[in-house]
Amino acid sequence: MQVKNFMVDQSLKELTEHRTVELPIACYETIINQNINGYIPLHWHDEFQFVHVVKGEAVFQVNEVNINVKEGEGLFINSGRLHMTKDLNESGCVYICLNVTPSFMLSQELYTTYVNPYIQATNLPYFLLDPKEVWAKNILEAIVKINQLIQEKSPYYGIDISSQLMFIWKNLIKNGFSLKYEETEIIKGQRMKQMLNWIHEHYHEKILLEDIARAGQISRSECCRYFQRVLKKSPLNYVTDYRIQKSLILLQQPESNVTDVAYQVGFNSTSYFIDKFRKSMNMTPLAYKKQKASNSFLQ
Repeated sequence: MQVKNFMVDQSLKELTEHRTVELPIACYETIINQNINGYIPLHWHDEFQFVHVVKGEAVFQVNEVNINVKEGEGLFINSGRLHMTKDLNESGCVYICLNVTPSFMLSQELYTTYVNPYIQATNLPYFLLDPKEVWAKNILEAIVKINQLIQEKSPYYGIDISSQLMFIWKNLIKNGFSLKYEETEIIKGQRMKQMLNWIHEHYHEKILLEDIARAGQISRSECCRYFQRVLKKSPLNYVTDYRIQKSLILLQQPESNVTDVAYQVGFNSTSYFIDKFRKSMNMTPLAYKKQKASNSFLQ
């Protein structure tokens, strides 16, 4: 089942519990444009993420890098890395998304040697899984197999899944990727999360650039460079976009009105909120509210 409106905490950490009843994994078939935002917004989680695009094409942003992933290809996203996803060229992209708690990949005895070093490596935010490479093709096929095992729940399917995960991890690490550990990259990631965390705690208040920079313990100019590099937008533009994201859920509440929602999410002008919402969503907040109410009635 697809998560269409997953929740994140103030640091952008996803709050969805990625697990079945028995196992610390989850597997979804995701249609990107069915998310409440029309795309998968920026977030992170402790789990590894393995993606297999089965239809269309998507652009995944991991930290500050954009990766186009076509039908038949896939992506490994490391634990703790900021990422988001958008459909490319209105392709109706669908992908299998497998999230796995790192400690479940291998036994405790093997975890320290063969898993943890890859989590800590600063030069391994992601891996493109190209089916022309045998090791990547093996991983993509195993993702499909795990998805089938979770759906079928045949006897001993947990053991079968565990076996497939070990197969995935062996194929990933035997690729011979050289691991690096750069403290400056770790610090940059921590500062970015600190600034995002501050915005998500205070988005409904008046926010100045110096407030955001102070949260990351950097200068205003450096703050702008961080946001431009990672999010391709200014800090204050990110604040505006985040406020609009938060307004989407509020607008779906029957008793809400546009003016109240505007002020609840931090806009000090209804007209400014309407203008920014229209530019972001290609419709007014009232039209969005009516559309969602109509869809809910039809369901």
